[in-house]
Amino acid sequence: MMIYRRPVPQLISYWMNFDESNLIDKGLFNMKKLFVLILFLFVVACGSDNDVVQPQNHVNKEETVKSLPSLAGLWRGVLQSPGGELPFGIQLVKTSGGYEAKILNGTERADTSLVIIRGDELEIQFNWYDARIQAKVTSSGDGMIGEWSKTAPGHISKLPFQATRGYPYRFERTNDLLEKSVVGGIWEAQFNDEDGDSVAVGEFQQNGDQVKGTFLTPTGDYRFLAGTASGGQLKLSAFDGAHAFLFEAELKAGRLVNGHFWSRDTYHATWNAKRNDDAHAVLPDSWNMVKVTTEDNMVSFAFEDLNGNLVQLSDKRFQGKPVLINLFGTWCPNCNDEAPVLVDFYDKYHGDGLEIVGLAFEFTDDVERDKKQIAAFKKRYGIRYPLLRAGMNDKKKAAKVLGFLDKVVAYPTSIFLDRNHQVVNIHSGFAGPGTGEHYTELVQELEAQIKAIVY
Repeated sequence: MMIYRRPVPQLISYWMNFDESNLIDKGLFNMKKLFVLILFLFVVACGSDNDVVQPQNHVNKEETVKSLPSLAGLWRGVLQSPGGELPFGIQLVKTSGGYEAKILNGTERADTSLVIIRGDELEIQFNWYDARIQAKVTSSGDGMIGEWSKTAPGHISKLPFQATRGYPYRFERTNDLLEKSVVGGIWEAQFNDEDGDSVAVGEFQQNGDQVKGTFLTPTGDYRFLAGTASGGQLKLSAFDGAHAFLFEAELKAGRLVNGHFWSRDTYHATWNAKRNDDAHAVLPDSWNMVKVTTEDNMVSFAFEDLNGNLVQLSDKRFQGKPVLINLFGTWCPNCNDEAPVLVDFYDKYHGDGLEIVGLAFEFTDDVERDKKQIAAFKKRYGIRYPLLRAGMNDKKKAAKVLGFLDKVVAYPTSIFLDRNHQVVNIHSGFAGPGTGEHYTELVQELEAQIKAIVY
């Protein structure tokens, strides 16, 4: 039995509705009932604020708060993408303040910013991506049904979401397993979308029917992919709150054919691949993709920081110092992978004069919204160098806004300036930790370039 308190106006309405048929009888007002009502209101009005009313048979069901079982443990989450099920793991941990969540992709444990429980509703937030999962927990406590949403260019990207307790598998297996390690190794891939053809390199490791790896592209990678090779099909997925990737292809005559790649709710590409241990030779040199257009090889910028202050390369803080200008977006997976690396460089070499400045190109033209996202990005990675809002993420518009590059081919892009602010080198893209040794090698290359402009 629920104990609750009604304000006097609600009690009047409650009483009138409860016994209305007895109060009016053929147009005659029942004076006895009126006396009882007045006496009841007098008793309630004179009661202490701590008094409660305990009705025997009239509990308002809408006020009942459901008691959920513990949600702690592993869950198999699924987004319903245009290409089918896009699965991933969720780990919920009970804490003294509520719950914390991690998203699982192979060896990756992606962070979330906040978990909120409201009755039987769950919300997992990724505030640095302006994204969230909102779901209702089923009455049994073993399932969730809802939606994932994220701010994207020109719209809110959405996909249906569901989850079941336990994480016994990522993709459902079939009985017809492929030969062990049949997709393990290096693949030369070609992707095709509305913009034309592009090359990539697939690197996969396989244990039984379990596969993990990634695709390296001319400007980055597709992060921590995980899935299965089973029944003549390769299926891989990755989700980190903002980036929802689903890959699949058929294995025929030693080739991966009829491949499809879906990203979020809008992007689709087809792809095919063949084995090639030397496939990395097909990727262009990421240090030679963008050129400076100024005759004197000098650059400049002038954008506002998060407090509305104008920051320029001509400012005193940059004079006579080597500078790394980093073009990035808070929405960009490779930019998020690169951010901790830049923070480490700044901490190690700022004492020797290194300055870093980040120019953010965001999804929207909403200044306040963008600044909020940039601030969350800055806080997440503990960034101490200035981050400036430079415009929207359209690459052609970004090159025009900057005015000193022939083009922008990727986010992130890093521009290395010596102490005279001459451009020494430009690197496009970033291969993140999902690429293994390629990530380690790239970090070493970037650090070598930092040392070259500092010393």
